[in-house]
Amino acid sequence: MARVVGIGHQDFGQLIQSNYFYIDKTEFIRQWWENGDAVTLITRPRRFGKTLNMSMLEYFFSVKYADKGSLFDGLAIWQEESYRQLQGTYPVISLSFANVKEASFSKARKQMCQIITNLYNRYDFLLDSGLLNENEKEIFRKVSAEMEDYIAVNSLNALSDYLARYYGKKVIILLDEYDTPMQETYVSGFWGELVEFIRTLFNATFKTNPYLERAVMTGITRVSKESIFSDLNNLAVVTSTSEAYADSFGFTEKEVFAALNEYGMEDTKEDVKKWYDGFTFGRYRDFYNPWSILNYLKTGTFSTYWANTSSNSLVGKLIREGNKSIKQDFEKLMQGGTLRLEIDEQIVYNQLNRKKNAIWSLLLASGYLKVETAEFVQETGQWFYTLALTNREVRIMFEGMVRDWFVEAEDNYNDFIKALLLNDIKAMNTYMNKVALQTFSYFDAGKRPSGEEPERFYHGFVLGLMVELADRYVLTSNRESGFGRYDIMLEPRKGAGGMDANGMDADGMDAIIIEFKVQDSDEKELSDTVASALEQIGRMQYEAALIQRGIPKEHIRKYGFAFRGKEVLIG
Repeated sequence: MARVVGIGHQDFGQLIQSNYFYIDKTEFIRQWWENGDAVTLITRPRRFGKTLNMSMLEYFFSVKYADKGSLFDGLAIWQEESYRQLQGTYPVISLSFANVKEASFSKARKQMCQIITNLYNRYDFLLDSGLLNENEKEIFRKVSAEMEDYIAVNSLNALSDYLARYYGKKVIILLDEYDTPMQETYVSGFWGELVEFIRTLFNATFKTNPYLERAVMTGITRVSKESIFSDLNNLAVVTSTSEAYADSFGFTEKEVFAALNEYGMEDTKEDVKKWYDGFTFGRYRDFYNPWSILNYLKTGTFSTYWANTSSNSLVGKLIREGNKSIKQDFEKLMQGGTLRLEIDEQIVYNQLNRKKNAIWSLLLASGYLKVETAEFVQETGQWFYTLALTNREVRIMFEGMVRDWFVEAEDNYNDFIKALLLNDIKAMNTYMNKVALQTFSYFDAGKRPSGEEPERFYHGFVLGLMVELADRYVLTSNRESGFGRYDIMLEPRKGAGGMDANGMDADGMDAIIIEFKVQDSDEKELSDTVASALEQIGRMQYEAALIQRGIPKEHIRKYGFAFRGKEVLIG
């Protein structure tokens, strides 16, 4: 009989005791312990089993669970006698910053201090142990959500000291989701203050802590060394391009297919692969995120489980407000293409809008992109990665994100699409001006020079067209045709079938070329700018690629979009 699939369980002991579906990842314990690294930072996307594995480490090593060795019966780690003897023999400090998602530095700091206070409350027996002197007891009692910086930054170091004295062994520290507060600080705009606080806390906890045996930190991103790890030269970093612990987080294809067999779902393997496969770690491929697989096993229905539970606000913000180059690269990815880039996996959040390729590093770390190929260039000593969208689930998530950009102007945007299909220029002008008025500032966020606004808006608009018309047209932008590069080309899909907005067979639909232009200082009226755009389409013979593919000239429509601030004229 197949095991019950329990969704959302992150406590290892509860999961095992309830005999819920579980894939054995205890080999990670042996690999980590035998590597011997003082402090290990492991980055993986959300919902990849980081928290469950940290719980597993605590149950294995902590003296608190010295009587829980039976939890590991039948699992890989229990096959070795030496590890059976190791279970339950270390003091373990375990904490998580997963819920530190505050909109101000003071609130974030307070919440982190409260988490540390909760830890101290668990060990208040130390006050009566006879091991602490009066000064140490006084400091112990001052640990609170409102404690001063000098106490807060040294609090985990001090607790390590107290526990090491009490148990006669150095401590293991487990910090889960270390980077969540920093992601939130970037979105909310108080990065600098929090970074300074965390840098000092981490230095005292992981670098200058003589009572530390070993530590593991997990997160989504590798925050730059200069930001918070400047003093940690004892840090072993494992990212999505590393091979260490590759199969310890997430499900391998072998594990997924075995699970499908267990639940009598063997015939869905190929569809499951299309939807959820694609994650890569180092040279290892075909990893699946556990959250989607567990939900699929439970419901038997394909959906965007992982993408819908992930926090996509930062990614959406960066793409939406990104410049022309970012949006054009994103168009390639949405069309199934790839990007070849030099990737720096160290994320500097306050440079995401300025540092070249930083956004793609973030998307790779977050699991939205996968590595197709990796190439090391000997001459420069640099790695170049060919990146693509991870899988169908991610693609659908991004399509939904693009649709959300126009949610405030949804009715007008949909009416514009209808007018475009009908070649109703008057209606196109009416609705496009309403869309621009409602969404223009949203794409720019009021932070960039106004001269860049039209490009940010209309390239976001291009992505919107790509999503809404993907079943009818092949949409391309900034491609060579004739003697130059057009802005947008919509080519009807061959054999799409169905009826178009005019009631015609879809195979008889017109192709469309669109050229965008911002009004030049020499052009008195927007109509002059429209004329200039149309003249450019003709002069540069942008229609050449369509004609070469067999589309008659009379079935190629050409539009000029002229911008003046938030005002648009289409002709």
